[in-house]
Amino acid sequence: MRCVAIKTDGALVVEERPDPVAGRGEVVVEVRAAGLNAADLMQRRGMYPAPPGSPADIPGMELAGVVASVADGVTSVSTGDRVMAVVGGGAQATHCLVHERVLMRAPDTVDWAEAGGFPEAFMTAHDALFTQCGLAMGDRVAVHGAAGGVGTAAVQLAHAAGAHVTATVRDSARHDDVRDLGADLVITPDQFSGTGPYDVILELVGAPNMAANLDNLAIGGRISVIGVGGGFAADLNLLALMSKRGAIHGSTLRARPLEQKADAARRLEHHAVGLLGDGRLRVPVLDTFALDEVEAAYDRFAAGGKLGKIVLVNEEGV
Repeated sequence: MRCVAIKTDGALVVEERPDPVAGRGEVVVEVRAAGLNAADLMQRRGMYPAPPGSPADIPGMELAGVVASVADGVTSVSTGDRVMAVVGGGAQATHCLVHERVLMRAPDTVDWAEAGGFPEAFMTAHDALFTQCGLAMGDRVAVHGAAGGVGTAAVQLAHAAGAHVTATVRDSARHDDVRDLGADLVITPDQFSGTGPYDVILELVGAPNMAANLDNLAIGGRISVIGVGGGFAADLNLLALMSKRGAIHGSTLRARPLEQKADAARRLEHHAVGLLGDGRLRVPVLDTFALDEVEAAYDRFAAGGKLGKIVLVNEEGV
């Protein structure tokens, strides 16, 4: 197989490696598309190592492709099936080992680039909104950093569930795009104060927003912190949290055990993959790059100022 490899100096190179062989409960997926995520940039800098059992130097947390081979005893999929998955690493390659229990069906109506950018962002957003925070129809939801991959997923999922969605987006040029995804109100972060109360707040920026989050939290409201790019240390008014009878959740997805990843995959597949297939959810894809263009893909991701996913595609998936 061909794969992206992270060298000790942080360089990205495309190398030939032996094809993976499926063990018990595993399948080999011929990867057609793999979305880029902030975690890939962090891993490249040595800040976010792959969990045990995943390739240590091959990045990539999400993929879509075709099942190439299955191990004995695998019953949920067959060779030739279109699938998607969140993995611990190794997605930025032509082939990847995936446990059958975390696979989701990729709808025939969705192209490879969109399917390759779906699993990580939508699973992260779905888990935070519904599993952690118990989002219900009619709830008021705020999504900070709503122009990113997880943010655009969260806006759509909350809208599809009948919630009222406020999105904060720093770049005003992206406001109409986020509104088109289902946000009822799109504002800049400095306009957030006084817009509550919110039943659920999805925090994708981090520490700078936490004081305003507590001020705008409804009684019994829930905050889920899943991004800290803007800072990770904040002073919290615990009396305010107590008076709101509020809850603050924190989460990452990559290092969870198989049981929890499988549960998150089944929940997302049940609630959202059908909506993706019929067009009620979509993955905004900003640009695609071939595997050999991986440096350019990472540069484009790191440049910011974008709405939509950057996706690596293999030739068959272009």
